[in-house]
Amino acid sequence: MTNHLRSLTVLPALIGALLLSPSRSAACTGISLTAQDGSVIAARTVEWALGDAQHNRIAVFPRRQAFTAQAPAGARGMAWTGQYGFVTLTAYGQPYGPDGLNEAGLYVGLYYLPGYAEYCPYDAAQAARSLSIGDFMQWTLSTCRTVAEVRERLPKVRVVQVDDERFGGAALPFHCKFSDPTGASIVVEFVAGGQVKVYDAFLGVITNSPTYDWHLTNLRNYLHLTPAPRSPLTVGNLQLSPLGAGSGLAGMPGDYTPPSRFVRAAALTASARPLASATDAVFEAFRILDSFNLPLGALAPTGKIAPDIESGTQITTACDLKNRIFYYHTMQNRQVRKIDLARLDFDRIQAQQLDDDTGRVHETRDLTPQVR
Repeated sequence: MTNHLRSLTVLPALIGALLLSPSRSAACTGISLTAQDGSVIAARTVEWALGDAQHNRIAVFPRRQAFTAQAPAGARGMAWTGQYGFVTLTAYGQPYGPDGLNEAGLYVGLYYLPGYAEYCPYDAAQAARSLSIGDFMQWTLSTCRTVAEVRERLPKVRVVQVDDERFGGAALPFHCKFSDPTGASIVVEFVAGGQVKVYDAFLGVITNSPTYDWHLTNLRNYLHLTPAPRSPLTVGNLQLSPLGAGSGLAGMPGDYTPPSRFVRAAALTASARPLASATDAVFEAFRILDSFNLPLGALAPTGKIAPDIESGTQITTACDLKNRIFYYHTMQNRQVRKIDLARLDFDRIQAQQLDDDTGRVHETRDLTPQVR
């Protein structure tokens, strides 16, 4: 595990290198739900552009873990010791990835933002507070309890552009969603030379480009959407009535572009039924996110069969922030699994990776009646 930890800062550049093709961009969708018992769920799909990102491997980190951020040209950036233990998805063999939850119930998710994300230029004189975008995720998970603390501490660090020639000198175009057990949720973006923009996350919804303020403005084009059916209309001597259920959502975009997914996620989240418990909210989140699963080949060019799982929905997560439980299912196994952070002894546990998809086998339960 020591070698994995030393490679902690490599992942962000690797992800960027694998997401350079605009025709194969990531298509992640995030939502939040609140149950009547006060539980808050932050859930998402994860899609990566090229091949199998191995998101099924979950990294676990203890309290007081030492971290050193990556800086440009192999330099050392900010160093810190984590206060909180946490779990994250991984990617491409590295020990962290696009989604994480810490023992205090703080959720952090990275979402692709090509064409808009832009980080601070690196200044060696400020190396001691410089982080790559991936290190920034690790820093918040390991040092913050709440969204309010994230807001307060943002000025203490500089998120910088880190190019790593081992992975093609890739850019790292991401923005971040933060949520906590109080229901607070924000989106943090780094744009125009590193300017930090913070938005309240509308219903906890997030997708990809353009920037978050654009998506909020675009919602004005869909004020007509409602879960209620359309009323019958009489024109002359002809009475027109809806053909079936769902007429109030006629015109809701159904394609996979980020603007369309944002509108659809907002509409489906806003119309979610009352949910009594955290468990109800977790599985309702999974049902809503089923509407955003990308079938293999759906984004492949005409006449081309996808040779791998490029742009497919590789993993779907639902984090129960109140009870500190990380739920997920994968493309290879739709059975829902969980990691209960409240049961982990983060003082004694060793940094490690969990892999429950090694066989890549879809689990089924045979209920065929037997003649006796």
